[in-house]
Amino acid sequence: MGKRSSQRRHAAMLDSNSDDDNSSVSSSSTIRSDRVFLPVNEEVLPEKDNLLDEALDALFEKRSSTREKALVTIIEAFNSGLQHEFVEKKFATMLHQCIASIKKGSTKEISLASHAIGLLALTVGSSDYAREILEDSVPALSQSLKSGADPIRTSSILECLAIVTFVGGNAQEDTEKSMQIMWQVVHPKLGSNVVAIKPTPTIITAMVSAWAFLLTSADNYRLDLKSWQDSISYLSTLLDKEDRSVRIAAGEALALIFEIGNFEKFSNSVDSSTQDGNKPRESLLHIQGLRAKVLNQVRSLSAEAGGKGSAKKDLNSQRNLFKDILEFLEDGYSPESSMKIGGDSLQTSSWSQLVQLNFMKHFLGGGFVKHMQDNEFLHDVFGFTPKKKHLPGTEHQMSSGEKRLFKSPNSVLNKARTQYLNKQRMLSQVSNQCPTLSLLPHPDILHSFECIHLRKMYCGIYMCILLIFLHL
Repeated sequence: MGKRSSQRRHAAMLDSNSDDDNSSVSSSSTIRSDRVFLPVNEEVLPEKDNLLDEALDALFEKRSSTREKALVTIIEAFNSGLQHEFVEKKFATMLHQCIASIKKGSTKEISLASHAIGLLALTVGSSDYAREILEDSVPALSQSLKSGADPIRTSSILECLAIVTFVGGNAQEDTEKSMQIMWQVVHPKLGSNVVAIKPTPTIITAMVSAWAFLLTSADNYRLDLKSWQDSISYLSTLLDKEDRSVRIAAGEALALIFEIGNFEKFSNSVDSSTQDGNKPRESLLHIQGLRAKVLNQVRSLSAEAGGKGSAKKDLNSQRNLFKDILEFLEDGYSPESSMKIGGDSLQTSSWSQLVQLNFMKHFLGGGFVKHMQDNEFLHDVFGFTPKKKHLPGTEHQMSSGEKRLFKSPNSVLNKARTQYLNKQRMLSQVSNQCPTLSLLPHPDILHSFECIHLRKMYCGIYMCILLIFLHL
């Protein structure tokens, strides 16, 4: 029944040449619209390594605006391709300077540095470098989350924390620690010197999305029934918020929880337990009650009518998402999606995969397709193997520097070709008028002379005969 309709709704096709690279496969396309993505410059300059080196040097400058421009350059380069050679040489310097920017920079600089660290983690993939990024950056990221509540800065830090943990977290404790840090952004542990700050919808959306993204990698996440109950209860309250992006993020997170929570396992363990079984039973009954509440909320949101000032695209995205969640909660069908990456198809068949895909698409923005084609870490995450197609004209894309060198009328190559042709015409005219000269081999065969002295001697004889003829 509904599984086919779910497949139809999620058969979103994305080609690498599409202008809709920033759209999400599911309705999560409306989430975190505050992010300003940097465009991917498809023309790779031959001076890219030099530009990256200069940008890295600029991170040592005192002027904040200079460091911000340098970070923009780094992000553009890492978005447009995998900078493995640069990372191999400058990994430690880039990481530590970005961390320094997070510690002392402006709001914009912190946001850019956080994004750069996330791109660095995706570039190094599953390596010792990824572990180093996690261990060195988490303290600075955690501290920065406590020092202010700017929406864009906080969102960038949360996304960076999610990426570095997802890539570099080797143990379950790493994931759980980062998820706790995220949760405290909206549920801080208040002390005598801590003032509660009401998080904005942007921050709530970013936190829930980052938290859910890490939940996809948390195998056998060690939450007891009480913790699951608290999470579901909080996310359920978000479904009643006015901000649509908050509702969408909460809906995806709830679907993910009910997909991986395995509450039937808890039910069986509670039934077989005889010691202190009342509290777990109460928590399980509470979760079942919350599930019924969520089901009613989802049903309502899947048929919500558009209000004044409501964007039709956002409304349709919400309806489609909550129709899928409703179908999942009622019938157990997870959404299936398919999208084009170049000439290949990337498919998902679970909420976990869909949450990962949407988060990566949002974080990478215009660089998503390029990374999906070339990034082996992402190939492993999504089980995606692109076909290495070399279409005519795509083997090598000339940079602007190469075009100036080879194709410009004033290029060195064209000037050399012109000089050579003029020389050939002159020699041809001389040979036709001087039979003696035509008997000598052409100077172009000089490269076949192994002895340099023979080359010089022959060249001298040839030029003497030529000069004598010209003076006749």
